[in-house]
Amino acid sequence: MDRIRKMFAERPEPQEYAPLAPAARDAESESFLEGEVEEGNEEDCPFSWVEYSIFALIGVAMLWAWNMFLAAAPYFQKRFESNEWIAQRFQSAIITIFSLNSLAAMFILATRQSSASYPFRINASLLFNAGVFTLLALSTVWFLDVSTGGYLAFLLIMSAASSWGTSLLQNGALAFAASFGRPEYTQAIMAGQGIAGVLPATAQIVSVLAVPPSGPSESTRDDIAPPPQEAGRAAFMYFLTAVVVCIAAFLSFIPLVRRHNRLIERRLEETMAQSRASVEEAERAARKVVGLGTLARKLRWVGGSVFVCFTVTMFFPVFTAKILSVRPAPEQGRLFQPAAFIPLGFFFWNLGDLAGRVATLLPISRLVRRRPRLMLALAAARLAWLPLYALCNVGGRGAAVASDAFYLLAVQLTFGLTNGWLGSSGMMAAADWVEEGEREAAGGFMGLCLVAGLGAGSVLSFSAAGL
Repeated sequence: MDRIRKMFAERPEPQEYAPLAPAARDAESESFLEGEVEEGNEEDCPFSWVEYSIFALIGVAMLWAWNMFLAAAPYFQKRFESNEWIAQRFQSAIITIFSLNSLAAMFILATRQSSASYPFRINASLLFNAGVFTLLALSTVWFLDVSTGGYLAFLLIMSAASSWGTSLLQNGALAFAASFGRPEYTQAIMAGQGIAGVLPATAQIVSVLAVPPSGPSESTRDDIAPPPQEAGRAAFMYFLTAVVVCIAAFLSFIPLVRRHNRLIERRLEETMAQSRASVEEAERAARKVVGLGTLARKLRWVGGSVFVCFTVTMFFPVFTAKILSVRPAPEQGRLFQPAAFIPLGFFFWNLGDLAGRVATLLPISRLVRRRPRLMLALAAARLAWLPLYALCNVGGRGAAVASDAFYLLAVQLTFGLTNGWLGSSGMMAAADWVEEGEREAAGGFMGLCLVAGLGAGSVLSFSAAGL
């Protein structure tokens, strides 16, 4: 037991991997929880709920594309119902294309630090994704007679395009938030991502329940989605909402850039006085370029915990799209029919994920963030949830535990809770283990670890696609 305690205990050695000024950071976090700003930090970057809200909105826009492809599974299943092979594998294909393209984009962006304009990356990504979501919305109205193979190709192209836009936003936003020197703003992005998971699933459920039943055939398990016209209208509004979210985040980001520029002016006051360089040029000149090898060495445990956490997480979308209610068809209310029950599964997972991300503000989370080896062990322990999915009603073939509450609460809610808490804790902890000039690079590196975990998990999730 002593050896186990020593393994997970906080260690000051080696010197290259030790938290920087942990006491000051703990005091700062406590002042945030108490609604106050520490006096020493007030002159540099005092906490602002307005800025926190803007970062949260950026987090919503960041993960909206990802959750949109997941929560729209019933609509896509209706489009692919004539091709059983595609219907069984399209979810894993979308996830893999999205994740691997995101990994490539994040790697490229993480190596381009000195000339990076993080505000430009954020603005460009929001406008680009707005265009992608517009095309997806139009696809629910036009070209409805296209072949299943043709629509799958279109969907994969949109997934790849959206992944590049999302990578730009993720890299830019995490680095931009880290430059403020307040971990609460990184937590705001993570909390916004959790909100982005809950809202699409909620919209999908409401859109299904809002459509009146069309007849007795609707209660069969073979009907995974509403009739084509009704599903198309619901999906159109769903994708259009994504466009609105991106535009809202784009407009709200404008005052945040101005605030950031004033902050940089104060930090680089001497440099700005001696030259005519713009704020952005002065910031680039003062930016410390850090190699990925150096970041990997300093953040090996923190980055590893995020990687493992999201690798394990990527199995849940494949199972969630296949698990149905255990209730007999004649006894199913509309909420427990596949068209609503599948989004309900996503809703409970994302509700737990959001709760976990918010829970990172609790004092116990600060203690865990200072023990990165423990974080990695907890991330690996999440593998224990995967066998629980096999106990549920996968593909309508029956469940070992005949309870929808077991699936929604004991499996989905808790699995999402551990993902949100561990993933956010790892992202927030990165700033504690690097120097001040390395924060932006560390934010980009942690985004790379996150996407690498998604990519590895998406490839491994094909092993569950045929279940």
